[in-house]
Amino acid sequence: MRRTAQETREHILTVTHDLFYWHSIKGTGVDTVAAAAGVAPTTLYRLFGSKDDLVAAYVERAGGLYRQWFLDATAEGSPADRILSLFDALIEQVQPAYCRGCPFLMAMAELPDASVKAHTLAVETKVWVRERIGGLAPSDVLADQIFLVMEGVYASVQSLGADGPARQARGLVESLLRAAG
Repeated sequence: MRRTAQETREHILTVTHDLFYWHSIKGTGVDTVAAAAGVAPTTLYRLFGSKDDLVAAYVERAGGLYRQWFLDATAEGSPADRILSLFDALIEQVQPAYCRGCPFLMAMAELPDASVKAHTLAVETKVWVRERIGGLAPSDVLADQIFLVMEGVYASVQSLGADGPARQARGLVESLLRAAG
């Protein structure tokens, strides 16, 4: 079966997501991506130009998928209900079969230079999330607190799993919402 350039690009990005997310960006070479995607390295370079461009496309695609997940999770109810729905969806998202951590935090850690496009795109995703939480929370202070709880979930599942402190996130957010009442 022959793919269009756009279909090939999307296929490569799907494969890239699995490799970069589960095995690290720096630990996964272009030849590994090309082999896993079943394409020649020249095809990969023709579509992306460089590994840096491939990494940026991976982070950009992950950002789009994450934004859609966030919007779906917060689609219905009062602002407080939407925030709590976010945490219900989050605890499902961070189960070990699906999650090894936040792909954006991982990208920023692997690519600490703020001038790298993939780093910038990861930061933009985090800013977007904080802005959306800010649109639901009654104050910036509460939005910051909720954002910190969310980030804490991603950080704690790395070492203690989804059944560790992460399981307390929704209850903590409920307490924050009540206190802000």
